[in-house]
Amino acid sequence: MMPPSSLRVLPAGRRLTRLGAVRLASHGAPQYNEPTGLLFGEKPPPPGHRRIKQPWETVWYWGMYGSMAVGGLLLYFKPDTSIQTWALKEAKLRMEARGEKYKYEPSSPVPS
Repeated sequence: MMPPSSLRVLPAGRRLTRLGAVRLASHGAPQYNEPTGLLFGEKPPPPGHRRIKQPWETVWYWGMYGSMAVGGLLLYFKPDTSIQTWALKEAKLRMEARGEKYKYEPSSPVPS
């Protein structure tokens, strides 16, 4: 006869934590980098020297800002496919086919 599930002993790797979750392949606490107060963790260069760029930075700048420029151009020159534009053009064609004017022209004022 098997013991009740509440009395069953789990192997060490399958023991439940306080929150009720099973911890498998746990490798300890997450690593924490102590803040240093330096921008991006880089030490400033000595006076009179410039910062040395890493090789990936130039590619990243050209890729990021180049894709933004291309996206802006594509948005600027995209065709107008709104329903309002189509409906206005369709209404003009139908009114011209019936012989009506599609531009508003106020009638002459009524003399009082």
